[in-house]
Amino acid sequence: MKSRRNKNKFLVLLNLLLFCFTATVCAPAWCADSQLEGVRSSFFDFTDDPWKHVGHEEEAARFYEDGLIVLDKGVIKAFGSYSEISPKYPGLKITNLPGRIIVPGFIDGHVHFGQTRVLGSYGLQLLPWLQEWIFPEEMKYKDPAYAAEGIKHYFDNMLASGTTTMQDFGVSYPSAIEAYFDEASRRNMRVICGVCGFDINAPAEITISPDRFYSESKRLIEKYHRHGRNLYAITPRFAYGSSPELLAKCGQLHKEYPDCWINTHVSENPTETRDAAAAHSCSDYLGCYEKYGLVGPKFTAGHGVWLSNAEIERLSKAGASISFCPNSNTFLGSGLFRLGAATDPNHRVRMTFGSDMGGGNSFSMINVLDQAYKVGMCNNTMLDGSIDPRWHNESEAERNKLNAYRAFYSLTLGGAKGLYLDNLIGNFTPGKEADFVVLDWNGGPPAQAWHQSLICDKPATIQQAAQLLFGVMAVGDDRAVDETWVMGRRLYKHGELASLAHESKGGGDGK
Repeated sequence: MKSRRNKNKFLVLLNLLLFCFTATVCAPAWCADSQLEGVRSSFFDFTDDPWKHVGHEEEAARFYEDGLIVLDKGVIKAFGSYSEISPKYPGLKITNLPGRIIVPGFIDGHVHFGQTRVLGSYGLQLLPWLQEWIFPEEMKYKDPAYAAEGIKHYFDNMLASGTTTMQDFGVSYPSAIEAYFDEASRRNMRVICGVCGFDINAPAEITISPDRFYSESKRLIEKYHRHGRNLYAITPRFAYGSSPELLAKCGQLHKEYPDCWINTHVSENPTETRDAAAAHSCSDYLGCYEKYGLVGPKFTAGHGVWLSNAEIERLSKAGASISFCPNSNTFLGSGLFRLGAATDPNHRVRMTFGSDMGGGNSFSMINVLDQAYKVGMCNNTMLDGSIDPRWHNESEAERNKLNAYRAFYSLTLGGAKGLYLDNLIGNFTPGKEADFVVLDWNGGPPAQAWHQSLICDKPATIQQAAQLLFGVMAVGDDRAVDETWVMGRRLYKHGELASLAHESKGGGDGK
């Protein structure tokens, strides 16, 4: 009798052990981490460059009418159709967002936080505009209280515009750069920034000597570069404002910290383009940076309106990038960037699109796409042979046409490639950081919803989704940005910042 009871106890214990083993080994992988969560909606992103698929740009994109993204501590764990992904994660907490299209977070490749308050200032071309509006405003950022206020406004506007990653020029005051990185860290946003170096052709109060630029850059690189999601850019403002000594210090920093980015301007305004090349005894503007070994991967030159064909080819060969800033180029009368030349498959240049706020009169990357489309169409007319047969170039004319695929690629995966960050952001590939924008395709002016209903009530195909997105950029505005998520956390909801935006929150590996 006793032996039978012992045997029963043994069997109960054995079954309990087998149950525990089975629960541990056979449980879904997500059970190991209770922080997993999902978002269900329609999704649109890219896996390739649409300019490689002329006439069939949809082959570079993917669309899930009913999709699911699984988030693991701010990183994408799984992505695909709801019917495929959801059975793998039973019991997953899911946020449902019907009537929306979710796209990767927008990337602003060229912007100035020190110009937040003076965006849209009237009436001058680049060089006199800098003297009258920009330099006096940037001087205020020497005051820590003013800098803190301006930087808060800046990030609030970025989130409201759907922008989750930005490459910023900073200002010449190191304390303001520290405040910028600290605020970005509080919101856990991925940013690239640095002390803005210029020592000539500007008021003495705002310039920085080459030696101090070098020492402060070193200090800030050690403090911030790859700490959390912060990345550092060696930042000569532009060759026209930089002495040979300052550009030499940039070259020295680049040799000592080859992992850092380099961010500058090139060939924005005709007068600036001529004067910069002459001041540095170079045959063209790009040569001012090549002279100091700065042009290569992770080098971005903003604008490039007046680049020659030879300069475009050299940028392509070097693996360097251009940032196309159509709002600024038209607002300041700088000219029309040759989008079709930069996307020539024989010498394709990496690109970002930039708001260039405040030369650009808006934070909105949706507005940037609207203006970029118009710039491209003007170029298309100039090249289609109807004005002067000598300019006729049918393939370059076509590459200037900015359909929805080319446009939203440029703000997402294309922008990430332009910044050499496509291993971390740009689409919904598992393992990447979960930055995304929830778009209401009917959000915008009163005309928007009726216009969009001409296409469909809800997109069922990739073509319908692309048509709705084109409507967002051509007819809509930032009212289409319903939510902005950063590292899997919603920081913006339809006109108001979530309290989460101001919590101290670190994260990201900075790779």
